[in-house]
Order: sequence, then structure tokens, then C-alpha cells
Amino acid sequence: MSRILVVDDESSIRLLYSHELADEGYEIATAANAVDAVELLRRDDFDLILLDIKLKNESGLELLQRIVKERHNLPVILCTAFSCYKDDFSAWLADGYVVKSSDLQELKDEIRRVLAKKSSRGPTHKVM
Repeated sequence: MSRILVVDDESSIRLLYSHELADEGYEIATAANAVDAVELLRRDDFDLILLDIKLKNESGLELLQRIVKERHNLPVILCTAFSCYKDDFSAWLADGYVVKSSDLQELKDEIRRVLAKKSSRGPTHKVM
């Protein structure tokens, strides 16, 4: 069972993703901000991170840079309400980019694609 960390400051999104992705067979943990996400990453292993770009106190793009630097084999999918960030150079560090929608099929498809690709990356290493 793949473990996914959902990082989003909106509780309704965390709840929706938790329920929908658990129904798909994933084990889900959630964080409301970058500080909580880093703490979870220090304590637990995850196979994938779903990361919102707009977070309180630290942007998702800043957190993405930290994750890539410290856990470079851990795939990240950016999930945002804004398509404009797709052209931001920092967003290119992510393994996927999904614009939030009430239809979660695109997100689920992207998760499957990224997790399938992950097996060729090798294990992740905790540094955070």
C-alpha cells in the first residue's frame, strides 16, 4: 500500500483527498502547513506528496525546493487552484502538476502515473 502525504491549508481539501484516496487503497497522512509536513517527513516514510502551492507561512514552491534538496527521490505532485504556476520555473521540480477540480479523476490518474514511475527512482532517504 502506497503512503501519500497531503499538504494543503484547506481542511476541506485534506478531508476530500483523504477519503477519496483511501477508497483507492492508499494510506493517507495530512499536514496543514510546511512545518507539519516537515515534521511528518522526519518521522515517517511516504511514497508520494500531494502539495498545494498556496500555504500559510511558507509557499508550497519553497517547500518543494526543500523536499527536492533533502529527499530528491520522493515524488511530489503540485495540486493547486491556479494553472498559472505551471510556467513557474520552481514548479518544474515537481513530478506532476494538477489543477484542483471537483472531478478527482485527473489527480488519481496522475498519482498512478507518478507512483509507477517512482519504482525506477530507487529508495527515498530521510534527511529532513
